[in-house]
Amino acid sequence: MRFKVLTLSDRSHAGLCADRSGPLLRRLLEKGLEGGECREAMILPDDRNQIAFTLAAWCDSGDCDLIVTTGGTGLAFRDVTPEATREILEREIPGMAEAIRSAGLEKTPHAMLSRGICGTRGRTLVVNLPGSPPAVEDSMEILLPAIRHALDLLAGESGRCQPEPG
Repeated sequence: MRFKVLTLSDRSHAGLCADRSGPLLRRLLEKGLEGGECREAMILPDDRNQIAFTLAAWCDSGDCDLIVTTGGTGLAFRDVTPEATREILEREIPGMAEAIRSAGLEKTPHAMLSRGICGTRGRTLVVNLPGSPPAVEDSMEILLPAIRHALDLLAGESGRCQPEPG
């Protein structure tokens, strides 16, 4: 499974603060996807056009199965990751985003403010995560089993036949 990580942060992009979520996300995916290969990790500013262009190019390149973003999902004026992601998606997967928020609500009421979305473009799964390292950890814990299955389905593996009723 090939993946890319995109951190969205004006401050990290400008070198004013370290990106802690992107490297954490990469480690969690490498471990959780067992043999998963990070094809690229990048930091971009909170710029809607730049984010949408990068996501579309990565999806259309055919060299990754999964793109996970971190940051830009809140209510701040510059938080535009969901809007940029929605521009490039062909199909949304609301259940994944709901699971992220639901798991987060067990830890903090602020999780309800996250606007991240998930979906597909072609055969690539795109997932928006919040920007804090604890939220990245909590989100990945809940999502990894579903991500594996989603990637199998996108690769054309329709799963096992269901048994005939007795």
